[in-house]
Amino acid sequence: MNKPSILIVDDDNSHRTMLLTLTKGWGYETQSAEDGDLAVEKVKKSAFDLILMDIKMIKMSGIEALEEIQKINPSIPVLIMTAYASIDTAVSAMKKGAYDYLTKPLDFDKLKITMTRAMEHLDLKRENTALKENLGEIFNRNKIIGQSPAIKEVLQTIKNSAPTEATILITGESGTGKELAAGAIHYNSHRKNGPFIRVNCGAITETLIESELFGHEKGAFTGALRLKEGKFVQAQNGSIFLDEIGTMPMNMQTKLLRVLEEKKVVRVGGEKEISLDIRVIAATNENLSSRVEEKKFREDLFYRLNVVNINLPPLRQREGDIPLLANYFLKTSAKKNWKEISGFSPEAMAKLNRYYWPGNIRELANSIERAVILSKSDYIEKEDIITGEEYFKERETPDFSDEFKIEPLKEIEKKAIIQTLKSLDNNKSAAARELGITRKTLHKKIKDYKIDN
Repeated sequence: MNKPSILIVDDDNSHRTMLLTLTKGWGYETQSAEDGDLAVEKVKKSAFDLILMDIKMIKMSGIEALEEIQKINPSIPVLIMTAYASIDTAVSAMKKGAYDYLTKPLDFDKLKITMTRAMEHLDLKRENTALKENLGEIFNRNKIIGQSPAIKEVLQTIKNSAPTEATILITGESGTGKELAAGAIHYNSHRKNGPFIRVNCGAITETLIESELFGHEKGAFTGALRLKEGKFVQAQNGSIFLDEIGTMPMNMQTKLLRVLEEKKVVRVGGEKEISLDIRVIAATNENLSSRVEEKKFREDLFYRLNVVNINLPPLRQREGDIPLLANYFLKTSAKKNWKEISGFSPEAMAKLNRYYWPGNIRELANSIERAVILSKSDYIEKEDIITGEEYFKERETPDFSDEFKIEPLKEIEKKAIIQTLKSLDNNKSAAARELGITRKTLHKKIKDYKIDN
């Protein structure tokens, strides 16, 4: 079994050396830092099971370092050491998330007992609750969790724009939570009691998108056996969320612009204008400005949608949010899968913090749920967490068992296209996005590889 690792932080060289010698004798792997800022840097690079930290230091105090460490890895219990014993000091340290505090000169028996107790009884549930208190209550319903400056700016923009009637364009990479942001806007507006209609524009074929959005009359086209209300009419007195707006065909962009300007819609095959009282929220993971320059997105529609822009930052730019999100997903996944898991080991949390999460919040949530299902103990361990990078690396490892034969690249690509189309019910727009190519390129490859479709 690996020895538990601890970090001793004290600007008094003789006291620090004494603690290093003492704790090594108790069976701990030890590292040290002579100031709070150095301790923070060490926590960024390594997972510790426990930290002993002095209050008074030259560059960064123990309280300030504690606050920074809580952002990086709240799983690590921190024992505060202080020669300035007072109720105020103790209360301040505990409020900032310290596990306990000890007064100098240290009682070594008490120190050993306290360290043992901290190692055996990590109260991660309490820490997770404390982290969630940083989230504004107004947004709890929509699960927008975060305390980083980047997400706080997003939350403030949502708070300011939600009560208005402004059209909103939400941008950001896939998996950053654009639908949740749209929901936060709707449920914090005066339309919250009305419908919130969600439309994935990229999942609807070009031939059906007008009917889906605007509805159709009975007999308007082959297969139109009855009158159908479109999504815009369904959103009456509420909000409509147009996700993946950048995939919308140019002819539909023209029709959408007219609906936005006139606040009226006509069903396919009909003549009657239906007045609309709705709010439009759109989202995209594409750069619409570039698509405008490429003449693939109407400039007037872009400006009509982009009255207020909310850009959701990728997870790698949300410093300190990973622990809070991870603990939230742990709680929800454990409940969903009937598991009792108390939290993460320090090594597991350190792994979560080090990974760059290209799939953002969606990838983090999936990794946590997989870890919950695989976990065999009361805590999520490092080995339980499989990142997307590790998962695909394992799947892509070539199999040389068959006399070292490797399939030609074209055959591999052909199989990938066939399998993707099959899994998505032959939806070519969705398949192109999944494969990371344009729809035009996909059609060309289907033709070149003679794939039945």
